[in-house]
Amino acid sequence: MINVNVPKEVTTYCPKCKSHQVHAVSLYKAGKRRALAKGERHHKREKEGYGGQKYPLQKEFAKTTKKQTLRLKCKVCNYMRHKEGIRLRKLTIG
Repeated sequence: MINVNVPKEVTTYCPKCKSHQVHAVSLYKAGKRRALAKGERHHKREKEGYGGQKYPLQKEFAKTTKKQTLRLKCKVCNYMRHKEGIRLRKLTIG
C-alpha cells in the first residue's frame, strides 16, 4: 500500500458512550521526550564516560515504512482513543 485516503470524520464505536458515534480523525504524533524522566537519566548515565555505547546503535533499517496510528475523538463526549494503523508510505486525512 502506498497512499491511503482517510475521511476527517468516521462513525465508529465509542466505549464511553457505549454506542456508535461520529469521531474526528487525526494522526497521532508522539510527544516530546522528557529529559528528567528516570529512564532518560539512566540512559544518559550509561552512555557517558569510557566503555563505548551500552545499547546497539541502529545501523541498517529493515523497514521502509512506519505504522501510522489514528487518533479518534468522539464528537459527543470528547473521549479519545487510538486505532492501530497499517503500514503505508503516505496517509492523507480529508
